[in-house]
Amino acid sequence: MEGNLRWVALTAVAPVAWGTNYFVTREFLPADRPLYGAALRALPAGLLLLAWCRRLPRGAWWWRSAVLGLLNVSVFFVLVYVASQLLPTSVASTVMAMSPLAMMLIAWTVASERPHFAHLTGGVIGLGGVCLMLLGGAGGVSAPGVLASVAAMLVSSFGYILAKRWSGEVDVLASTAWQLTAGGLFLLPAAAVVEGPPPVLSTPALLAFGYVTLIATALAFAAWFAGLRHLPAGTVGLIGLLNPVTGVLLGTVVAGEVLTARQLWGLALVLTGVVLGRPAREGGRGSRRTLPRPAADECPARAPSVGSASEVQGRKAT
Repeated sequence: MEGNLRWVALTAVAPVAWGTNYFVTREFLPADRPLYGAALRALPAGLLLLAWCRRLPRGAWWWRSAVLGLLNVSVFFVLVYVASQLLPTSVASTVMAMSPLAMMLIAWTVASERPHFAHLTGGVIGLGGVCLMLLGGAGGVSAPGVLASVAAMLVSSFGYILAKRWSGEVDVLASTAWQLTAGGLFLLPAAAVVEGPPPVLSTPALLAFGYVTLIATALAFAAWFAGLRHLPAGTVGLIGLLNPVTGVLLGTVVAGEVLTARQLWGLALVLTGVVLGRPAREGGRGSRRTLPRPAADECPARAPSVGSASEVQGRKAT
């Protein structure tokens, strides 16, 4: 139980960081450069993690990294950037609250991971809380922004389940580095063709990119994929409800808005959904049997040669 709580706490870093990312993108990054904005977020983070792990993909992981990088990074980051510019922070982050239900259904179909009743209950309660938080909020809402946010939610949900299905074969930091690097490499030439020369960034924009790259991308994605490896998809999706909670609270505190009684009830329902959606039996034998973790396959801390030997042992074990 204690180990499970540790993974829940680590995974929660990701949606909280992503909730702040909407505000930072909207307030400090150039509004007309979504491709460059996504590329400058993904590629430095991927190269940083790649330098840390000192491992390149092998075999099927070349094309898997390309697929996951396209879904979880290239397409997702562009859509989130567009949604962040077109929607208020609270609205943009709240649309992503539908991801728990999407992840549960996709995991059921793709990974044969049947959701617990508690997962479904927590997801419905959390989604109801998010709807309450939005009632009476932000006035006119951009339809293209909502569509971009919904598309981002669907694309990322499918990509995360694929990452979960394949994650038992390699180290979390390595696979995260490969995805971010591949996604950034896809975006960079597309940005040059579509948007022309890179934008000239002010000091606040450079600092904002530093935060988005290091905290909201490198750290957040490493924590998220670690959670996907050690926790059921339903639990991870419910933890993702902290994304809209962070977005609404940040918008309220920074903008000086006052939460209504209805929004406070919604916030309480979201947190209740997160708690109820985590059955006590998770984290035991069932979740570990679903995705066995190779004991020796880790990012090498000293010598890169240790990683290659570990991979051979991991393949023989499976």
